[in-house]
Amino acid sequence: MSTSLRLGVAEFRARPGRALLPGVALVVGVACLLAALVLSDALTRSVDEGAPLTPSSVGHVVDVRNVQGGSPAKLDDALIAKLSAVGRAVPVQVAQADLLDGNGRAGEHRAEVNVQQPDLVRWPLAEGRQPGADNEVAVDKITAFERGLKPGDKIQLAAADGKPFDVTVSGVMKRGGLDSRPVLVSGPDLARKLDPQPFTREVWVIGGSREAVTSAAGAAYWVSDPAPDADKIGNDLTFILLPFSVLALATAVFVAAATFRAVYAQRQRQTALLRCIGAQRGPLVRRSLFEAFVTGALAGVGGALLGGPMAWLLARTFDATGISALFGAVELSPELLPSLGYVILGVVVAAVLSVMAAIRPAVNAARVSPLAALRDADSEVPTRSVRRLRLVFGILFTAGAGFLALVAIAAKGTVGAPLAVTFSAIAAVTGLFWILGPVTVPFIARLFGKIGGTQWKLAGAEVRRMPQRSAAVALPLLLASSMVTFFLVLLGGAQEMTYSFANEQRPDATVVDAGQRPLPNIPSQPGVEASVALHKIDDGVSGADPAQFNAWLKAQGVTGAGQLTDGNALAPDWYDRPFVEADGKQYKVVGTIPGRLTGYSSIVGGLTSSPAEKVLVALKPGVDPAEFRAGLQAALPANPTVIVETDADERAEAERYMHLGTVLMMVLLGLSVAVAVTGIGTALTISVQERRKELALRRALGVTRGGLQGGVIAEAIMLALVGVIGGGVLGFGYAQIAILSTGIDMSLPGLKVVLPLVIGAAAVVVLAVVAAFGPSRGASRIRPAAGLASG
Repeated sequence: MSTSLRLGVAEFRARPGRALLPGVALVVGVACLLAALVLSDALTRSVDEGAPLTPSSVGHVVDVRNVQGGSPAKLDDALIAKLSAVGRAVPVQVAQADLLDGNGRAGEHRAEVNVQQPDLVRWPLAEGRQPGADNEVAVDKITAFERGLKPGDKIQLAAADGKPFDVTVSGVMKRGGLDSRPVLVSGPDLARKLDPQPFTREVWVIGGSREAVTSAAGAAYWVSDPAPDADKIGNDLTFILLPFSVLALATAVFVAAATFRAVYAQRQRQTALLRCIGAQRGPLVRRSLFEAFVTGALAGVGGALLGGPMAWLLARTFDATGISALFGAVELSPELLPSLGYVILGVVVAAVLSVMAAIRPAVNAARVSPLAALRDADSEVPTRSVRRLRLVFGILFTAGAGFLALVAIAAKGTVGAPLAVTFSAIAAVTGLFWILGPVTVPFIARLFGKIGGTQWKLAGAEVRRMPQRSAAVALPLLLASSMVTFFLVLLGGAQEMTYSFANEQRPDATVVDAGQRPLPNIPSQPGVEASVALHKIDDGVSGADPAQFNAWLKAQGVTGAGQLTDGNALAPDWYDRPFVEADGKQYKVVGTIPGRLTGYSSIVGGLTSSPAEKVLVALKPGVDPAEFRAGLQAALPANPTVIVETDADERAEAERYMHLGTVLMMVLLGLSVAVAVTGIGTALTISVQERRKELALRRALGVTRGGLQGGVIAEAIMLALVGVIGGGVLGFGYAQIAILSTGIDMSLPGLKVVLPLVIGAAAVVVLAVVAAFGPSRGASRIRPAAGLASG
């Protein structure tokens, strides 16, 4: 065995805890990586197992050929008739239907009904059987989960004429509807009852040669072989979670490097003695790298075993918050024990990253001269030349960050603005918290020390005693906190922007049919100040009674739109032509109105002969739109597909998506925060080992065990607050710069993001306290006599 290996093994035997300490962060980092991979596998499996299949009997697939500048051909009955002369032609169709809720009313989102031939099964089921009779359907698994459906249950659908009828759930699909949108499977007869004009995606041909099918279809169509896996997403979902896990792993490397540096500094006297008796730098560096390799490999095994339970926790979080439903999945079940391939991946990644993190600390430790290393060094005080060089480079990077921020604001709206913001943020972190970290971090800690008691002052003194280590511990947490703040503020700004769109003028309530059927006679309701029915004439053009429309505009508070009269038109405010064309005629535009008021349709006065497609309602002041909706739907029990859209509905929908985005970002970026907090625990463990005499002296002077524990915990809280507040300020500032550089009229969210940030900061502090529990217990167990006698 070589000298390097013997030295490394001896270190593990003598102090295994200290040797393995840098691997703690790598355990969490590898666990995050494998949790993302395992959860992505479960998510992909949940989505792909419900993907539609192509029966093996299908020999050809016919679709429309893309054409430039002309009208595309259609997959219509004429084409099917031509193909039927060659073989059996089966259209793959999708219908639309209204699935009624427990109250017998249609929802805002219609159900997608996939038409399936009884002998050509396309959709796999999780339970039950394929729909056979005309009154049977299979439902997607998310709809079944949310409504508590199982095979044999009854649900209500609305026919094409809007009349409700009961169908039986024959099975539950393996597929889930994206964002909880209902998906059904039915036979052709039931589909025609629901939607007489389904959309044809493609045409299957069973039998016949390729030449015969191509000839029958014609030049406007292309014929291809069936693709069994065409609708599967493969590993696409992996790329959603993987970047965040890689970020957590990068944070773990930062923490591990800082821990290696502290461990090697702690044994510098041993290194100096080895150098004095003839040890060369090469074997000492190789010893350190061997220790790092073994530490990383063991951390990889631990992280692999921890990855499954972490994936399970993430899956339960995604289910509880509704994030899983966005991808069409529910009740995800990731494997608790990783596969052998993932274990090997975890070991290799952790070992390689551990060696990479240890290279610079190992080389620096071996370069220290024996004389300098044998001196007592109770603090990290670099030479004056090093401090001067650090100050110069720190100021240069910080000034460069400010310059790039100004460039980004000046170049707002261009492609280079986001790049300038990115490089400015990198330069700011490098200058303020990496190069100048030993100055910045103690300065922030000094501010906290002034507002606390004795424990806070002692914690601040420890941060100033070891500024390099404190800065290295705070940097990963600061980076993670800044990213959380940055994305949270940007999401809040986007939410404010959606609110500004929602605040545009629009009807208090809009009565429509969920399936775009003609509206029945809408009975009058209390609380309505004015209403007007719109009658569809052409695409983007509707007719209305002039008197009713003008009265509704007045009640809605719209001014300056002009008066609608018979034969004239009011156009949306973006419309720039002097007339409106509809049904082969031209109508003069006499004014404009906000487009969202009418759904961006032009209104022609007097054309009311066609059925009403929507009713615009202006409510009296103080009337609740929800009460209006309930009253109107109660007055139309025979018309379950009539729905009422309100401003509050759109706000709630936008807020829901923003909330899901915020939760997703907080959870995934929170992985990096959790990894960063482990650095506090490892740093405090080393600090307690170094200060055994000091802690024993405190005990001898009458400080209780609780007092020692409180001091260590105070140091953990201070480091956590330095990282959280420093990162929060940095992230908030660069979110403002990013918003200004986009050129988009987006305002800061203000106090709406304060509560999530405060909750996140409190969670980080709690995690820091948990991480400090072990070191604080170790400090409280130091006996005065043994501690003072230790060398």
